[in-house]
Amino acid sequence: MTSSASDSARQVRLLIVDIDGVLTDGGLTFDNRGEEYKTFNSLDGHGIRMLLDCGIEVAVITGRNSEIVNHRMGELGVKHIYQGYRDKLEAFEKLLQDTGLEPGNIAYVGDDLPDLPIMQRVGLAVAVQNAHGFVKQHCDWVTDAAGGKGAVREVSDFILKAQSLLDARQQSYLV
Repeated sequence: MTSSASDSARQVRLLIVDIDGVLTDGGLTFDNRGEEYKTFNSLDGHGIRMLLDCGIEVAVITGRNSEIVNHRMGELGVKHIYQGYRDKLEAFEKLLQDTGLEPGNIAYVGDDLPDLPIMQRVGLAVAVQNAHGFVKQHCDWVTDAAGGKGAVREVSDFILKAQSLLDARQQSYLV
């Protein structure tokens, strides 16, 4: 991780995450009726809540549609949910309009080629450890953790630390 990644993290007002391969391990599980199942990591969820509690917005942009995503993001308090966008850049443009933020104030966590158009526009582009190699070559930072295994928590902690907010959040849990 470079000092420029830390500098960029200081400017982040919004974190965008992909779902499959970032908030999940990328596996797609279906039962015999075609019902889909996803596994989310609770560390990632708490990282998202810490960001929101510190006034940093969180958004989801994903190419697939899933009620599971609506449910989980609703539990966490994420209000910006863009599903079913094969062209993720279209969703990104809508998000910019909805929030009024500049791309330089946004971080994006992705894992595969459809994430690259947004990653090239934001202030901080992050690939998860198990991302496609080409994506890793075109980002600012690669997490140590894999997608669905705490990578988003790693990014959340990194952003909060860069903004001098992490220590106070962690200390608030000590009695």
